[in-house]
Amino acid sequence: MPIIQTLLSLLTASLLGAIIGYERQFRQRTAGLRTNTLVATSAAIFVHLAMTLDGSSGAVRVISYVVSGVGFLGAGAIMKEGMNIRGLNTAATLWGSAAVGACAGCALYGDALAATLYVLAANTLLRPIVNIINKQPFNDANGESTYQICVISFEHEQRDTLAKFKKMLQTENCFISHLDIEPFGDDDVEITATLMPASVTTAVLDKTVNNLLADKMIKQAYYSRTFVPG
Repeated sequence: MPIIQTLLSLLTASLLGAIIGYERQFRQRTAGLRTNTLVATSAAIFVHLAMTLDGSSGAVRVISYVVSGVGFLGAGAIMKEGMNIRGLNTAATLWGSAAVGACAGCALYGDALAATLYVLAANTLLRPIVNIINKQPFNDANGESTYQICVISFEHEQRDTLAKFKKMLQTENCFISHLDIEPFGDDDVEITATLMPASVTTAVLDKTVNNLLADKMIKQAYYSRTFVPG
C-alpha cells in the first residue's frame, strides 16, 4: 500500500538521521540530534512526494533542489573568526543527512544505510587520525599555525570561568590575541581564546587543556590549530 511505503521511507530516514545526529549531539556540536533527524526526514518527504507524483524524473529534480537547499542551511552553521573557520564539519554532516534522507525517500534503503555508516565513520574513525596529525611538530618555515583553546561552561558561571581561564593561560605564558564568548545550547557558553602563534606549543596546550578539564566548573575543553600560509 502507498501509505505503508511512505511510512517506511520516513521511518528509515528519521532513524538513520537520528543515528547521525546522536553522534553530533554527544560531542555537543551546533547541529545535533533534532537538526540531523529533521534534515533527513524532510529530504525524504520531498523526494518521496516527487517520486509519487512524477516518478523518477521528478525525484531527480527535487534531489537537486535538496542538495542546494541544504547547502544554504549548512552555511548557517559555518562561522568565520579572523583567519579561523568553524562549523565546516557540521555543515558537511548536514549534507550527509540530507543524502541519507534522499535515498530513503527513493526507497533505496540499502544505500541510505551505507551512506549513514560512511558519515559516521568520517566523524568517528577518522578523529584519532586527525588528532595524531594535529599533534605532529610543525616545521614549515613558510607558514605558521594559529591555535585556539575553547572551553564550555555553565552560563551562570561565565565570569568565574573566564577569570580562571585567563589566569591559567597567563601562567603558561600563552598570550591571547582575540577572545570570543558565545551562547552554547540553552544553559552553556563557549569561550574561545585565539593565541599568539609565537607564545604556544602543543605540549603547553595539552597541559593547559588537562588542567582546565580538572576544574569542575568547566564541562569541556579542547584546542584546535589552523595553518596560515606565509
